[in-house]
Amino acid sequence: MRAMIKLNQLSIRRGPRLLFESANLTIHPGHKVGLTGANGTGKSSLFALFREQLHADTGSVSIPDSWVIAHVAQETPAVDIPAIDYVLQGDAEYVSLQQQLVKAEAEHDGHAQSDLHDKLAVIDGYTARSRAGRLMHGLGFSAEQEELAVTTFSGGWRMRLNLAQALMCRSDLLLLDEPTNHLDLEAVYWLEEWLRSYQGTLVLISHDRDFLDRVVTQIVHIEQQKMKVYTGNYSAFELARTEHLAHQQSAHNKQQREIAHIRSFVTRFKAQATKAKQAQSRIKALERMELIAPAHVDSPFHFRFFPPTRLTTPLLSLDKVAVGYNGQALISGVKLSLAPGDRIGLLGPNGAGKSTLIKLIAGELAPLQGKRKEAKDIKIAYFAQHQLEQLTMDESPLQHLQRLDRLASESDLRNFVGGFGFQGDDALAPVGPFSGGEKARLVLALLVYQKPAVLLLDEPTNHLDLDMRLALTMALQDFEGALIVVSHDRHLLRTVADELWLVSDGQAKVFDGDLDDYRQWMLNKDKVVKTVAEQSSVNTKKDDRRSAAEARKKLQPLRNVVKKAEQKMESVQTKLDSVEEKLADNSLYADSEKDKLKALLVEQGELKSELEQLEMDWFEASEALQEAEE
Repeated sequence: MRAMIKLNQLSIRRGPRLLFESANLTIHPGHKVGLTGANGTGKSSLFALFREQLHADTGSVSIPDSWVIAHVAQETPAVDIPAIDYVLQGDAEYVSLQQQLVKAEAEHDGHAQSDLHDKLAVIDGYTARSRAGRLMHGLGFSAEQEELAVTTFSGGWRMRLNLAQALMCRSDLLLLDEPTNHLDLEAVYWLEEWLRSYQGTLVLISHDRDFLDRVVTQIVHIEQQKMKVYTGNYSAFELARTEHLAHQQSAHNKQQREIAHIRSFVTRFKAQATKAKQAQSRIKALERMELIAPAHVDSPFHFRFFPPTRLTTPLLSLDKVAVGYNGQALISGVKLSLAPGDRIGLLGPNGAGKSTLIKLIAGELAPLQGKRKEAKDIKIAYFAQHQLEQLTMDESPLQHLQRLDRLASESDLRNFVGGFGFQGDDALAPVGPFSGGEKARLVLALLVYQKPAVLLLDEPTNHLDLDMRLALTMALQDFEGALIVVSHDRHLLRTVADELWLVSDGQAKVFDGDLDDYRQWMLNKDKVVKTVAEQSSVNTKKDDRRSAAEARKKLQPLRNVVKKAEQKMESVQTKLDSVEEKLADNSLYADSEKDKLKALLVEQGELKSELEQLEMDWFEASEALQEAEE
């Protein structure tokens, strides 16, 4: 039988809660599977099961014993080793062989060194460092960062290192849980292509629908303690699930209300749209929402933005502004005038200054030169990941809202926060134990409640599941103020951004094109860097191989001498043993056997002499080999 992953009548409980009951699943080698389902349905528990960190209550899980399983570590040890060495640790066999080689060299064991060099060649170990460098480059690290200590990186960058380490493993099964959460759009593009060419079996948890569409060929959806397999990508799954839900009358009626609401967006936008690429792209994205929304009809998230307390034109303007850190400008000459209804998506390579520009607009950074002018009495709401930790950990979602509005009734506030998934006791629970997704939802709820005129979103979808992402996307359609968003979620950008700006090479200006054009721009821009990097990588490979080949070439004659001496000694010793065995026969010493005895004694003497000389030759050759290896 061909090796595969098989779940048979699987049941799992976590505490009192039943996650799976009599679930069955088969994953064939080489398949790329997307694992979906609401938060808490057991996706991460299934990963723990695959890694034998969790065991089934009933039923069984079988994974081929020979399979190497790779996953992304959730914690990064505070080590001072260079980042590239940390990534190299992902290839356990390479690390083991290197450690054995160091030991063999210390012990001057030439035989072991020769064997280990051969084994490294078999697993392409001489190119391991350049392979690690390519992984790091694809995930956004510069060549200089490769040699920096792991401890110098922030949490998000350490997660990228963990991802690179997992990809470094020559695995049969790769488990990825939200791998795009800490990536920018460029790194997401690169990771998509890497995973599409991955030869092993992939099981992927992701709330990025475009990413799932590009990578997976099968969806396993978990709901009501069961697993259902859908062939195709995520979009195909949504359509199939929509058809299934449409058979339920109550769900169907709710679907129709959602579709009518979305159609109003499309109609309104079409009436305003020009034939610009970005406008047409957004129209297509909005029309597609008619198909997407019904698949999420049972979502617990439903909210709308309130009208801003004050709107005026312009809401905010930047005039020839430069912004940066420590007196050093990262972006210069920025001119921007934000009016109600503006929807801008910021694009640009990692480190180009997208988040810095948003901090300037939010008022968290002062311009180094130029003028930032903000309209009187407007509210600017700014969402960024660091704000999740600024919540008051011992207070509940309801208490956070009450601090914003002392006069509001508890029932009104509970209804409002319920639209963000905090219903019943969840609205009264302390924030501290909340997951990243729950904290992100609460921060968004607090921003929405403040009725902003300018909404700044820096990677708002990190930690949000697909239902919440859709709810946010739909709510943003009704937002009357100005929106600026940075996101690696292409569906969000296509659906909410009317205009794209490119932040690159110290400038921020309108990008003439859509996301497909941006992808092509990025690929073209990277060609020069990539060519240089590839050439460097090729040169590194060649240098590694040349050095290894030269070392082997230099040592090979000496190894040959040692090997031949050993073989000859073994042959002569075998002959000597045979002669001495014959000499041990008492009948040989009879008078009639004198000639035979004499001949055997002569042969014994010659073999001993030959063996002695061979031992001298072997000793000299071994000494010469040890000196050469040192």
